[in-house]
Amino acid sequence: MAIMIQKISAPVSVSFTFDSKKRKIFPKWIVWSGRLYPVVKIGLHHTYRQGRILYHVFSVTSKNLFFRLVLNTESLHWKLEEISDGLPD
Repeated sequence: MAIMIQKISAPVSVSFTFDSKKRKIFPKWIVWSGRLYPVVKIGLHHTYRQGRILYHVFSVTSKNLFFRLVLNTESLHWKLEEISDGLPD
């Protein structure tokens, strides 16, 4: 049984919090296609560089969906790269 993962490259609005004690940012909610998705769980977080630009990648879940979000630290723009409902195809 394969999980349906849809590749997307869409700009999204993301609200996030910076925790000064842990020195980390945490996405709180996502607005995509006119809908608000509160983040209920943060999974993996990693970074990578492409040239001189540093990207932060977050895997998060809302109530029913999984999102992979990418933050471009140069432009401070967020992009939705993948979405999944976690259900088999």
